[in-house]
Amino acid sequence: MKKILVFFLALFSIANVYGQKFGYVDTDYVLNKMPEYKEAQQEIDKLSKGWQEEIKEMSGKIESMYNELQAEEVLLTAEMKKDRLAEIKKREDELKEYQKKIFGFEGLFFLKKKELVKPVQDKVFDAIEKVCKDQRLAIMFDKAGDLVMIYTDPRHDYTDYVLEELGLGDPNDVIK
Repeated sequence: MKKILVFFLALFSIANVYGQKFGYVDTDYVLNKMPEYKEAQQEIDKLSKGWQEEIKEMSGKIESMYNELQAEEVLLTAEMKKDRLAEIKKREDELKEYQKKIFGFEGLFFLKKKELVKPVQDKVFDAIEKVCKDQRLAIMFDKAGDLVMIYTDPRHDYTDYVLEELGLGDPNDVIK
């Protein structure tokens, strides 16, 4: 974190020496104004709920298998108990593998989210690039990113320009 802070301090000092302009934009705000993004989020939520229901159902079956084992435990031989425990363990492993396949790193959820959101993000980034060129900005920060800004001067906020570039600006709003 200290290295990042030092990098940005150096960047700001270089920008001041050469008089370069910089600004920031809130990409979360811009994305939430876009109907395409909202549709993508709804699709992602729908898929996620479906996968979560499948996982819940699988988990319920495992729990019922375990409950059956406990209820019948006194009637089972050691070998039968061992076989049932092995079957429960196998189902638990399958459940973990399925969860990993769906929600793990590079899982289906991640890939589907990337597939649905990336075109919208690319559209926003293209608009940001155009605004930077039109406004002759050397640097544009994303207020929604990991960079923490303690103070931001509103005159450097170019979110409205990006919204206008995307055709999402409010005609009643006056650009700063």
